[in-house]
Amino acid sequence: MRTHIACIGLILTSVACLRGAEAPRQPYNILFIAVDDLNDWVGTFGGAPQAKSATPNIDRFIDSGAMAFQQASCAAPVCAPSRAALLSGMMPNRTGVYLNTQRFLDSTAVQTHLTLPEYFSKNGYFTLSTGKIFHRHPGDSGQWAWDLWFDGDGGKGGGADPNHVTSRKKNLVDGETNVVPAVESEGDEGGEGEGTDFAWGPTRGGKEETKDWKAAEWAVQQLATPRDKPFFLALGISKPHLTWFVPQEYFDRHPLEGITLPRILDGDLNDITTPSGAVKFKPTSDFNWAMEDPKLFKSALQAYLAATSLADDCVGHVLDALAKSPAKDNTIVVIWGDHGWHLGEKQRFRKFTLWAESARVPLIIRTPDMSARTDSPRAVNLIDLYPTLIDLCGLPPKTNIDGRSIAPLLRDPKMAWPYPSITINANGSACVHDERWYFIRYNDGTEEFYDMENDPMQWTNLAKSDNPEIISHKDRLARSFPTSFVPDVKAFDKGDNGKGPLDMGIKAVRAKVNLQ
Repeated sequence: MRTHIACIGLILTSVACLRGAEAPRQPYNILFIAVDDLNDWVGTFGGAPQAKSATPNIDRFIDSGAMAFQQASCAAPVCAPSRAALLSGMMPNRTGVYLNTQRFLDSTAVQTHLTLPEYFSKNGYFTLSTGKIFHRHPGDSGQWAWDLWFDGDGGKGGGADPNHVTSRKKNLVDGETNVVPAVESEGDEGGEGEGTDFAWGPTRGGKEETKDWKAAEWAVQQLATPRDKPFFLALGISKPHLTWFVPQEYFDRHPLEGITLPRILDGDLNDITTPSGAVKFKPTSDFNWAMEDPKLFKSALQAYLAATSLADDCVGHVLDALAKSPAKDNTIVVIWGDHGWHLGEKQRFRKFTLWAESARVPLIIRTPDMSARTDSPRAVNLIDLYPTLIDLCGLPPKTNIDGRSIAPLLRDPKMAWPYPSITINANGSACVHDERWYFIRYNDGTEEFYDMENDPMQWTNLAKSDNPEIISHKDRLARSFPTSFVPDVKAFDKGDNGKGPLDMGIKAVRAKVNLQ
């Protein structure tokens, strides 16, 4: 464990209550909860009618006094780049981390910069974490960034019940070989990587055996542990990331007959064409497989909802513990999904697209002075969390990071906010959007433009419209498109066991670097 000079005096004198009340007697703690692959199928965010039954704990927490940011987006629509951006405070076009195969600390842009937990540790906080916060790569789970890090024991809920596995790669439906021929992968797995099957089914054990529940239980224990410093406690929940193997009780909460399929437009992708006129996208292998049978499609949605419900129970377990802890009245809570997820929309499953289904995330913030639910319609981004938490906790500003503090929106959720949100999914490819208009440009010159007020499913590409109003809004958002992209970080060697520029001991190396 590292020892840092505590800056408690600075924190005590600089923290002020958001709504103008007197400064609290103690500095704010932070409870920071990430939920992997959680899209807008959270009741409060209205992504699907059946989602209301999937997240009662999160919804109840919001209703009891928190702000839901209804138009929050990720900095990148896949795990590693999204987390790298949030935790470094630097967008992918600055770090060169665009893909899951690129390791965070192989980016020279972040090797001399304090990550979010390191910054709080340097400024008097005790930082601790378990679960997936940093993206896991060989030899590097981000353990080096925390004062206390718990790896967990990798519980799997007793393993999947082989008699009820559904798997595209194995062409199984509820443990039986599918009567329809298998759909082979065409390399369109949405950033998941070649090893992640589109698969689901019940486990043989209960929730207490899952790694997510065990991680949540560790966080519960930490909340009950007295501290002589303010804490920054980060918990990463892995579900609803594939594969969707969760206890049967969670499938039972979402009967197939109550599942509503998303609206899907035949030929949806035909109006997205490259500069040469070719159709850029096609339905993915997962989608084609699920479309073979409406029951199979519903089964996939049921499994995602089941995995989401397990995640929600884990979050609720921790929130209940916070409510009973001594820290309940001076803790900021942040709950976030690292990116969105397609569930048939745009003729695909998974993520790693620039469409709203993949870029939009649930973002929830509660400060100690909040007592009622509020919603903000302003376009914000996960990249804003680093400067926001610095602002809320009264720490010295960090000027070399991207994003901006959204603390003013916590005071006035509908105040003027002229800043568009940006999501990047490749070197030279990004989307820029405000509350209504949504602009996408790819590195091959293909463009998309959508009116989200009248076309929330993004069915009609207006990029080639000659309507002066549309042209004006498109040009306006295009001016916020990133002007430069650093080269990609070299993909790590899967056989290197974590060897790289910092493999001599990441924490020891970073302790010797002049981190800023």
